[in-house]
Amino acid sequence: MSGTPNEPSERVWDPLVRLTHWTIAIAILLNGFIIDDDALAHIWIGYAALSLLALRLLWGLIGTENARFSSFPISLSGAARHVSGLLKGQHHQHSSHNPLGALMVYALWGTLLVVSATGVMLESDLFPENEAEYSRQLGDDDEEDEDEDEDEDGEEAEDMIGEIHEGAANLLLFLAALHVGGVILESRLSGRNLVRAMIYRRRP
Repeated sequence: MSGTPNEPSERVWDPLVRLTHWTIAIAILLNGFIIDDDALAHIWIGYAALSLLALRLLWGLIGTENARFSSFPISLSGAARHVSGLLKGQHHQHSSHNPLGALMVYALWGTLLVVSATGVMLESDLFPENEAEYSRQLGDDDEEDEDEDEDEDGEEAEDMIGEIHEGAANLLLFLAALHVGGVILESRLSGRNLVRAMIYRRRP
């Protein structure tokens, strides 16, 4: 069953929302599956993703109506009702993210922030200029790990940050896969192509 006559007939995503959505998605795929963790490109792709996320968060405060946080607040009860409605063949269209999608959006953003913050904390040189310099930095770090006089507390803290970074990165990939699966499933249940809406701006 489609939405009521009072519900919006289309969803409109502005260019900045679509730009940040797809470029962050590409960055996650590159750093998650293609670029080696020890490559210099891994750092700069991470910085790009963090910068785009910061831009998107700012846009959530001052951007277009559908892009603002107030248009898709966190609501566990709303998400539960949304899922229940879909399973019953009912679908209520939302001008912005639906309640379930909103939960996923905030989960993805929060996890990406953790990945980015811990990644920055692991780097002794935040802005290495070239691959040779970065490789030398990694080599120096390996030598320090073998130094018997190295501060054990500092080493334990770095190991913990590294584990958090890796765990958050894996969680981010899992959430991204879950997000894709959820979009495909809802597109089928609702009869509306949600991916096309994010590409062509207007919901068909």
